Amino acid sequence: MIYTITLNPCIDYTVNINEWNRGKVNRTQKEVCYVGGKGINVSIVLKNLGNPNVAMGFVGGFTGREIERLLVEQHHVSTDFVQIEGDSRINVKVMSGDETQFNGAGPKISESAVKEFYDKLSILKNGDYLIMAGSIPSCMSQDTYEDIMEYLKGKGVNFVVDATKDLLLNTLKHKPFLIKPNNHELEEMFKIKLNGFDDTYYYAGKLREMGARNVIVSLGKYGAILVSENGDKIYLQAPDGDVVDTVGSGDSVVAGFISEYIQSGDYVRAFYRGVATGSATAFSETLATKEESDLLFNRIYKK
Repeated sequence: MIYTITLNPCIDYTVNINEWNRGKVNRTQKEVCYVGGKGINVSIVLKNLGNPNVAMGFVGGFTGREIERLLVEQHHVSTDFVQIEGDSRINVKVMSGDETQFNGAGPKISESAVKEFYDKLSILKNGDYLIMAGSIPSCMSQDTYEDIMEYLKGKGVNFVVDATKDLLLNTLKHKPFLIKPNNHELEEMFKIKLNGFDDTYYYAGKLREMGARNVIVSLGKYGAILVSENGDKIYLQAPDGDVVDTVGSGDSVVAGFISEYIQSGDYVRAFYRGVATGSATAFSETLATKEESDLLFNRIYKK
């Protein structure tokens, strides 16, 4: 089974207005409300690609209930969240020529809720995948990801980590199955400036030496590279297409890679599927569907 963790999920509320007049009443032309969070994005895309999975984390209040309802009823994703006091956060995005965001801080998470969360994790077993994506709430230990990996040590769980800086680096000693920094995060981790693909391969290789089994470095519109435990070093240019919204593209790369690897056991195919799925999300107003992913995968993958 595949499990995803989103420690601070949200409702994303996007409004479009012709002109934003600060300090006055503004009337919207369009409003969209959807469930958000990096791990949740991975869960939705995995399910779109035909992979049952369980979304885990913390939810609370009327917003928490709506997060679960949307996941179950709209996206058909199973959930096993810990219920907490307080309301899960709402992020507001105002589109008016440019984009302005207001991101909620999220509720406090008690020690008893954290304990309940670890109790839920105890069911994971050999061969399961656990995808940990996004930031850790300020009310929780910033060592949470590595603590989870230590807690599950020896159970044969395949860990996937998509996080920044020390949140990612501190997990490498537990040999995660896959990590996915982008090129800017790679620069931040090593305090360097990347100059071309050779540098990117080199520092992705350093992450492998530090413990990661497989490393994908996303390069935005330029595509991505893979350095795998099998010795693969591959650059893949992003397919051509009109970018609509890049939100969730990186999460879709992770979902596509895991989905294909589970089916084929082939890192190269999985990498192509990841890039195809990430691009499919970027070319759409919503997260990638299987049809959109298949279309791009069949275009770029040549046996």
